[in-house]
Amino acid sequence: MIPDVWAPLRGLSVRRCEDEGLINGTWVAGEPPRFVVQRVSPIFAPEVHDDIEAVTAHLARRGLPTPRLVRADDGALCARDAAGAVWRVMDFVPGRTLHRVGSPAVARAAGALAARFHRAVDDLEHAYRHVRPGAHDTALHMERLDAAATGGEGRRLADAILDAFRTWQGRLDLPLRHCHGDLKISNVRFSDAGEGICLLDLDTLALQPLDVELGDAWRSWCNPAGEDSTEARFDLEVFAAAVAGYRAARPFSAEERAALADAVERIALELAARFCRDAFEDRYFGWDPARFPTRVAHNLQRAAGQLSLARSARRQRGEIARLLAGG
Repeated sequence: MIPDVWAPLRGLSVRRCEDEGLINGTWVAGEPPRFVVQRVSPIFAPEVHDDIEAVTAHLARRGLPTPRLVRADDGALCARDAAGAVWRVMDFVPGRTLHRVGSPAVARAAGALAARFHRAVDDLEHAYRHVRPGAHDTALHMERLDAAATGGEGRRLADAILDAFRTWQGRLDLPLRHCHGDLKISNVRFSDAGEGICLLDLDTLALQPLDVELGDAWRSWCNPAGEDSTEARFDLEVFAAAVAGYRAARPFSAEERAALADAVERIALELAARFCRDAFEDRYFGWDPARFPTRVAHNLQRAAGQLSLARSARRQRGEIARLLAGG
């Protein structure tokens, strides 16, 4: 039950959101929608709202559209219900949500928005209260996979992932900067004209290297086959559009270009390691019981798909570097 502590919600109709994500329960209030109401997953500490408030206030001062938290009657950024669940209310930003990158134009618009976001927070001073230590410690994920993997098909796949990371030629030392943390395309709000309006789902805001932020975005945007295909392909046309959109709003430094050339391969291998590890531990990732007999089977397929994507990115590394350089 939504706590009755937000005056702006009173008297408004509330319905479940059609574009609800996989983690937080989401409703919209008003017709047409005026607010987004969310029951926040317990994987996020309530302190995450201090981070959201700091970043969105900064974005607003820089003139960027962004959803803002609506304070409760007592001024708090969130509230608990009788069962202890945490709820929040945010402004509803009109626009469209896409669940796949259907064209290079979509990637270009998403890349431009990501760049505007990064440029706007370049001068933000904020110490994050909600921190996920080791979320993108790629070497640690590989160590955990090696320790978890036993025998059979999963062990063979684990060895292939570990071998690919051992021969990866990238770097892991870009400086930390303010990042969104999960730039999948469904977290980009688009206008009817196809321009990026703002970024949604702000629970993952964090300090991390730019190659982690954009490597994860490009891994997602530039794989037309999706995460469940074992025959993934890194789409250079979509990548070129995403890079062009980003670079037009925020040019890359030489140091960033050098690291970004290997970023997609790194993050694809990292996610492959996580999927493969869960094939042994069988406890973390959600899975599709309509298409797979077990979570283990689904995770093995997803791990194989991410390994395939990493190999595709490695084969095209020269073209990736050329496009990053403006070629």
